[in-house]
Amino acid sequence: MYLTLEEKGKLFAKHGKNEKDSGSAEGQIALMTQRIEHISQHLKTNRKDYNSERSLVKLVGKRRNLLDYLMKKDIMRYRAIVKELGLRK
Repeated sequence: MYLTLEEKGKLFAKHGKNEKDSGSAEGQIALMTQRIEHISQHLKTNRKDYNSERSLVKLVGKRRNLLDYLMKKDIMRYRAIVKELGLRK
């Protein structure tokens, strides 16, 4: 796996409440963003890997749904996570 438990813990500690908080929307969005960047780098070298391309599109859609949920639930948390991760919109 490309992320160890320690790296995931650091990611959740930075964006969630603590390192064990894997259920918060911010933690899940941060993890999905990390996975999207990893798959994007993979696709730059392996252009014909259509299965990874499809999983990337699905993952971007899931992240978009979580971002929409967070925007409806709490606009300040949404703005903070978008600014921290450097996402467009």
